[in-house]
Amino acid sequence: MSEFTGEFAGLATAICWTATAMSFQIASRRIGSVSVNLIRLVLAFVFYLIYSKIFLNQWLPLDAPLKAWIYLSISGLIGFVLGDYFLFKSYEFISSKISMLIMTLAPPVAAILGWFMMAEKFSWMNTLGMLLVLGGVSLVVLKKESSNGIRQMRYPLKGILFALLGAIGQGVGAVFSKIGMGDYDPFASSQIRVITGIIGFALMITLMKRWGMVQKGLSDRKASRALIIGSFFGPFLGVSLGMVAFKFTSVGVASTLMATVPVFILLPSHLILKERLTLREVIGALVAVGGIAIFFL
Repeated sequence: MSEFTGEFAGLATAICWTATAMSFQIASRRIGSVSVNLIRLVLAFVFYLIYSKIFLNQWLPLDAPLKAWIYLSISGLIGFVLGDYFLFKSYEFISSKISMLIMTLAPPVAAILGWFMMAEKFSWMNTLGMLLVLGGVSLVVLKKESSNGIRQMRYPLKGILFALLGAIGQGVGAVFSKIGMGDYDPFASSQIRVITGIIGFALMITLMKRWGMVQKGLSDRKASRALIIGSFFGPFLGVSLGMVAFKFTSVGVASTLMATVPVFILLPSHLILKERLTLREVIGALVAVGGIAIFFL
């Protein structure tokens, strides 16, 4: 393994989540966040079944120790069910770029919990890198607006709060993921999280009486295409690469590198969604890349 396996995996995760953020924004606005969350986890579970049978010679992670099932299940409930529910709910009110900006609060949450729960070290160089990454990402997606000299909140407060709750859920879920995985296979560990997530969302949809929305969502062709793409790059490949990152580096470093999605999303949002690319965004991207480089020093 490379000395920077965890860091490379963290960057690969961010690239995967770029594709999934755009895909799930489209799907969430068509069929609702609850439906998207359940359907994408079921699709991801199918991908995991295929992977596990081919590479691990088993359909399910039945060889996982009890500790792994407990902590990874907690991670699935906090990260997938609560964290992702609020993140996807934010897509209904604000764009994926703004949601991803607020999600950059997940690394500090993960780093603090990692230090508190696992005594992980976070050097001053790591701190500098994290600050540069977060600063660059903030510069990319935050725009100052004022009216009569008074600053106004540009985006709906409800969307901001949903994304904030999503960030907290992701940060807490990341720590429980690392504790539960230990030396176990990252993909099999992710499969446990997905199983728990499916159960959690199935209960949520039953209580909310939203099964009709799920059925409607399955018949929406445009949403279905976005869900297939997002499910492969998100809860399957992206989440598993994230587990690899947690395994080989600290949750603070891994979570920070994963938080560069708003930088990676610039070019595809310009080419696919026809959003204007500004000098401010380019400068912000360069600052974030500089922060990423520090993690490899």
